[in-house]
Amino acid sequence: MCWHCDNPGKTRDDYLTEEVRPLIRKYGWMVQTVERGYAQPGFGYTVGLTDAGIPELVVTGLRERRSGQLLNYFAQRMVRSGPPEPGEVLPAEVGWPAFEVVSLSSPSAHLLTAVLLYGPDFRALQLVYEDEHGNWPWDREFRGGTGGQPVLGARGRG
Repeated sequence: MCWHCDNPGKTRDDYLTEEVRPLIRKYGWMVQTVERGYAQPGFGYTVGLTDAGIPELVVTGLRERRSGQLLNYFAQRMVRSGPPEPGEVLPAEVGWPAFEVVSLSSPSAHLLTAVLLYGPDFRALQLVYEDEHGNWPWDREFRGGTGGQPVLGARGRG
């Protein structure tokens, strides 16, 4: 269940004050997940990387736990080494498939918690993953993700 559902008398500002900002202070970022809906797969994204001067990260079509693991892994890597470039393919690593980095042209359309914290002007990168056969969501043969893997930006160099 979501924080807002568990705290019906509280506001979005309460959420930022009680949940989001403390996690960002403690870890440098937090992961916000959005549950899968009837017509859309779930997704997850970071909030807080903007404070470090780097783009937020997004992944679609994975279950909440897997989204969190992935986003925490790559957020930590980005804080240490800097962000990847749009269009860059990150090779498969143990436990992870290959990813192509896609820049979101309108991150504020999808990342509500980041909008609440930063306003509409922040950057975000989507980590788009290949399936177990090496196919990408833009390939006809792609089979992956829980309910699909929407790509929220345009492929290529940003």
